[in-house]
Formats: sequence, C-alpha cells, structure tokens
Amino acid sequence: VHGTTITVLNGFRKIKKSPQGNLFLTAGLGGMSGAQPKAGNIAGCITVCAEVNEKAVNTRHSQGWVDEVISDLDELVTRVNLAKQRSETVSIAFLGNVVDVWEKFDQENVYVDLGSDQTSLHNPWAGGYYPVELSYKDANNMMAENPELFKQKVQESLRRHANAVNKHAKKGTYFFDYGNAFLLEASRAGANIMADNGRDFIYPSYVQDIMGPMCFDYGFGPFRWVCTSGKPEDLQKTDEIACSVLEEIMQHSPTEIQQQMADNIQWIKGAQENKLVVGSQARILYADAEGRIKIAKAFNDAITRGDIGYVVLGRDHHDVSGTDSPYRETSNIYDG
Repeated sequence: VHGTTITVLNGFRKIKKSPQGNLFLTAGLGGMSGAQPKAGNIAGCITVCAEVNEKAVNTRHSQGWVDEVISDLDELVTRVNLAKQRSETVSIAFLGNVVDVWEKFDQENVYVDLGSDQTSLHNPWAGGYYPVELSYKDANNMMAENPELFKQKVQESLRRHANAVNKHAKKGTYFFDYGNAFLLEASRAGANIMADNGRDFIYPSYVQDIMGPMCFDYGFGPFRWVCTSGKPEDLQKTDEIACSVLEEIMQHSPTEIQQQMADNIQWIKGAQENKLVVGSQARILYADAEGRIKIAKAFNDAITRGDIGYVVLGRDHHDVSGTDSPYRETSNIYDG
C-alpha cells in the first residue's frame, strides 16, 4: 500500500494538482492491485477501481480497503460527480469492466485526472484480463472451451481500452502503465499506443515517471519488518521507533530528499489509523540505506531492553535494484 500511495501522491504532484476532489481511475482488486483504493484514500483523492470478479470486490469491501461498491454505470457517474462537488476522499469499486468505465466517463464528460491499470496482463490469456462485453462467467467458459477466440476477444478489448484512454488523454488525463504489461499487450494487439519512432510507447511507466525519479534514484525502496510476537502493541512501538529515527535523519537530509522523508514520516505516523494489518503484525516503510540501518539498530536496542519481541527485517521484490524487468523497473535504463 505504501508504494501505491507514493505513486498516487506523486502522480498528482506531477500534474500540479491536489488529490482532494480529483479522480484516479484504475482497475484490479486482486492481491496487489487491491492496494489501490486504500492508497487512494490515504492520498486523499476520489478513486474508482473496476473489477470483474465479484468475490474480489466483496473481499476488499469487507476488509475496509474500498468504501463503496457500485455496479451501474449511470449510478457511478452520479456518485463520482457528487464526490467531485464535495471534494470527498472516497474509494469506489465498480463491479464490471474498466473499459466500460473509461468509455462512459468520456461520453458523460467525467474528467479523469490520473489513470492507470493493474489488471494482470502479464497473464492475458488465462484470466489476467477479461474482455469487455463478456460476463465474468462467459469469459471463463470461453477461456477453457475456445482459447483462440478468447485471445481474439482480449485483443479486441485492449484496442477499445486504449482508444478510450487516448480520448481522455487528449482532454488532459495523465495516464501511466502500472507495470502490468498493459502497454506491451495493447501494442501486441495493434492498439494505437506507439510513438512515432515505432519503438516507444506514448505513455510512461510509473517507474519511469514517478517511482524512479522520486524514490529509486535516491535509494528509497520498500523496507519491511514483522513482529514475531504477533502483538499489535509491538508493531505500534516499532512504528514509533521508526518514526523517531526518520525525524532525526530528516534534520540533516539534503534538500532533494526532504519531500521523500516527509512522505515516509507521514506514512508511518498514519499507519495505525489506516488499519493496514490483514494478517501478521507487519509493516512496510520506504527507506534508504541510512534509514534502514538506523531503524534496525534502534529495533535491536529496543529488543535488548526487553521493550519489544524479536523483529524480522526484509524487503519486497519492488526494492531498488531488486528487479530486472524491461517493461517495468528497468523500462528506461539504457545502459543495462
């Protein structure tokens, strides 16, 4: 959730807008993509996240990671316009296909400030992306019984998807690929998303435009820890320790990373209130090498004093230099 929050916050900064009362439209409420509405709430925007799988929608709604569920496009338009008028912070799951949402918002002149997609297009033919105009059940049946026709439907849908995004982009929407191979698969489907040179995409990846320049270039990545005691109070104490360490570091941090430090401090201060725990007492916090080392030492001191139980430190796959992926983490690194 932290990385997604950073992405949404800095997406709005990139277009020089406050998140408040402005719209982020995306898709996917699965294992990773389900972080999007929660992150949108933390960032303070209006989030519409489309998902075709009713079970996934209900799971995220029951967890409290998305505020509202709507399945009617006209109702969605009315609700989003009301949220804009009120400058609300709200997350809405649309039970349906995101292509329909992009097209409906274009027809109804609902302005989308930020747009992206986290459908699982790294796996387009086996359930990672569901074609528009097919129900979830019909798509699953076609996938099993007529895979070639299903592939054709996926590519038709991707062309429609890209065309709808292009219409919004002409109105000013800032769209970015969220590392899910949307632009790659859309290009393979013949969608109109290639630059004039025939090599580059007309839209950036989130690493190129946001996470790279803001975080990875300075060594900030997802530092993680788990309190092995399983006690919520231990997690709260580690949050307080980490916050204290970051506030001390920020006093002598160079100007170019003051914003990153402030964002990370704000994140850890709000971690308890935002109810991010869904299993083990674990936390994610973007930090650079100095932050990680000093937080780890502070945890060790607290363990030695008997203030907290043992803590396991780690990171996730999205860490700085953690992944070589030509359409995501290393998408515009030309020296290899």
